[in-house]
Amino acid sequence: MKYVLIHSSTFERPDVDEALRTEGIERHPLRSAGDLIVDRDPTVFLLDAAAGQLVAQHHLKAFVQDGGSVIGLSADASSDIPDEQLIAILTPDVERRSFLVALRAAFRDAAARSEHRRLSSETDARTRELDELTRIGIALSTQRDYNSLQELILSQARQITGADAGSLYLADAKTSLRFKLAQNHSRPEIPFKEFTIPIDHRSIAGYVASTGAPLVIDDAYFLPPDVEYSFHRGIDETYGYRTKSVLTIPMSDHNGEVIGVLQLINRKRDYDVKLEEPEDFDAQVIPYSPRIVKLVSALAGQAAVSIENSKLYEDIEKLFEGFVKAAVTAIEQRDPTTSGHSERVATMTVALAIAADRVTKGAYRHLSFTREQLRELRYAGLLHDFGKVGVREHVLVKEKKLYPPGLALIKQRYAFIHRSTERDFERKRAEYLEHQGSDGYNVFLEQLGRERDEHLAQLDRFLQLVLQSNEPSVLPEGNFEELLNFAEIHYKDLEELDQPYLSHDEVRYLSIRKGSLDEFERREIEDHVDHTYKFLLRIPWTDELRDIPNIALGHHEKLNGSGYPRRVGARDIPPQTRMMTISDIFDALTASDRPYKRALPATRALDIIKHEVEGGMLDQELFQLFTDAKIYDEIMSPL
Repeated sequence: MKYVLIHSSTFERPDVDEALRTEGIERHPLRSAGDLIVDRDPTVFLLDAAAGQLVAQHHLKAFVQDGGSVIGLSADASSDIPDEQLIAILTPDVERRSFLVALRAAFRDAAARSEHRRLSSETDARTRELDELTRIGIALSTQRDYNSLQELILSQARQITGADAGSLYLADAKTSLRFKLAQNHSRPEIPFKEFTIPIDHRSIAGYVASTGAPLVIDDAYFLPPDVEYSFHRGIDETYGYRTKSVLTIPMSDHNGEVIGVLQLINRKRDYDVKLEEPEDFDAQVIPYSPRIVKLVSALAGQAAVSIENSKLYEDIEKLFEGFVKAAVTAIEQRDPTTSGHSERVATMTVALAIAADRVTKGAYRHLSFTREQLRELRYAGLLHDFGKVGVREHVLVKEKKLYPPGLALIKQRYAFIHRSTERDFERKRAEYLEHQGSDGYNVFLEQLGRERDEHLAQLDRFLQLVLQSNEPSVLPEGNFEELLNFAEIHYKDLEELDQPYLSHDEVRYLSIRKGSLDEFERREIEDHVDHTYKFLLRIPWTDELRDIPNIALGHHEKLNGSGYPRRVGARDIPPQTRMMTISDIFDALTASDRPYKRALPATRALDIIKHEVEGGMLDQELFQLFTDAKIYDEIMSPL
């Protein structure tokens, strides 16, 4: 250990010089306050009158705080110095023995102060490292995106160690590693391409994955001759780089199995410096110390846990995505004509949400959506019609106002009445000839034929009207007075009983003004919303997906309270649901031809939706955004 004595140039003690040399003490005269510094060695400052003129109290305070000790050699010079900054006050002519005793005490004090400073500095450094590891651990644990997590692991490892570059390998199988990521502060232009390497002793990363132990290399160009692994300089030579210090750490899971390898290259004295010239590598690059190895090993452990969790989370997401798609498939298999509806509604709803997130004025200028909220909205869109699995299939797929057996019965009735009319014609003609003979027969036959033709024409009109009325319409329409008149006409059945052309239920179905469902069937279809809601409530959603049931519940509600199932108003319909409602209606109108309706062009569908907007049923701002941003382009070409 070296001892340093700082003193004024006026201090001359030939009688103690030999003792100072014997003690190994170096003397340094004080020329300015800048000389009053403590390096790593115990340092004592002799404060006399001359030295007191060069330094101020704050210089002494800083000197003592850095680990130095002060001996006063002048009462005048030491009068303003706090006692805690002085080891002793001596006179310049103090006897040699007393001076050396005080000096040794001062050096012991300085050594204690230096050690305390060193320990405090190390403690502060460890605290900062622990804080940094904690911060990184929190950041890693909250990052759900798998690719972003990999970037975060490597960038944080480089930052905490001062590494210029780095690579991340992940276990592709038990026998290989996949090169997943590379970062280089000094050469960001170096291209990245995934590839695999075997887990064996030939490469550095493969060696570490195989042995499960960290590997520290001070210079990759000068490996010991007896090592099994090698370093290839191809990238360095192509891009003018120089790989020197390398730290390669295995990332092991909770079972101790290596799931990846973290490799850090060229630890720098100054993290922000770019290594551009050959001399930069010599001046800046330093080896990885044992402390850094421990630090990165701890970080690698955190990274491994985070990667496992992220993969698990990703697997759960894929599992749930598969469940959602299976649920949508179950819906569409019951009604193949609506295939793709749920996916299209989800796509448009998310696109509308993204567009709303960008607006800077209007009622939705403060609205914003996170990645998780958009995912929540997408799932709600995909599952919004799942409750249709609880609707009777014949109601769900009803094409016309009448069910096929009902229409077939009317057609049979028509054929029966038609044959009965022809039969009555022939019977009446034969009876006339039998009872009246040929006298006046031609006039009678002509009159009878006119009556028959009129009746058959009326019968044909009846069937034509039934077929026409049986077609559903998109908008409320139809005049059913003529239909009601036919319900008042009767015919004789096989038992000669009077029967109406149309029964009460047939008239009720054929008089449906919009669509193909009567009031009871429509109520059954509308119940699918409640079925969906109850089904979705049974799923144990995570916090970030917990609003899916409520978003889906209101997709048939209207702002004026005329919707279903709860008939709530605007205040109780969230923006996400309003977006879904517009998307749902648009797709229902424009979807490919279905047996119960023709597909409408986009322009016509927008006109119909606009009519509902003007009627206070749909959100005007969101519809305007839907139109201006051409959200429908997400699922179809604009017409």
